[in-house]
Amino acid sequence: MRARVKGYLRRIRDGVRESFAADHTPPEVAGSFALGVFITMLPTLGTGLVLFVILSYLFARINRIALFASVLVLNPAVKWGVYGASITLGVFLLGPVDGIEGAAVSLDAGWDVLVRLWVGNLVLAAIATVIGYVVVYRMVVSYRHREFEIVETVIGTDSTDSESAATDDRHDPDNETVDAE
Repeated sequence: MRARVKGYLRRIRDGVRESFAADHTPPEVAGSFALGVFITMLPTLGTGLVLFVILSYLFARINRIALFASVLVLNPAVKWGVYGASITLGVFLLGPVDGIEGAAVSLDAGWDVLVRLWVGNLVLAAIATVIGYVVVYRMVVSYRHREFEIVETVIGTDSTDSESAATDDRHDPDNETVDAE
C-alpha cells in the first residue's frame, strides 16, 4: 500500500515537472491551469472533464497536464464547500429569496436559489481563476529559472558573470578598448 502511494506521488511530481518544463510558455501553462480552475468551479456536474478533452484536442497551446491538474485541486470533496460559499455569496449580492427561512426551501423558489448559486459561483470562479493564474505562473517561472541555474552550473558558465565582466571592461580606465557611451 505504501509503495503504491509513493508511486502515485512520484507520477504526480513527474507530471508537474514535465508540465513546467514542456514546450509551453509560462503564460500558456498558467492560463491552462486557470481555465481548468474556472471550468472546474462551475456547477457542470462532471461535464467539465468532457470540455477539457475537447479543448485540449482543439487547441495545441493548452497544456493538458496543467488543465487537468485543476481537478486535483478542486476535487469533489472541495466542491461542496465551493457550492456553500457560492450560495452564501449569491444571497449576499442579490439578497435573500422571499419565502425561504433556513432549510425550508420550496419548489417555487428553486430558480431564485439557482440564480444565487450561479452568480456566487461565477464570482468565486473568476477570483480563483486569477489567483490560480498568478500562483502557477510564478511557480513555472521560478522552476524554469532554477533549472536554468542548475544547467549553467553543470556547464560551467554563468551569464551574470560574463555580463558583469563585459560591463567592468567598458568602465575600466586601464583598459585601452573603452567603449564610447
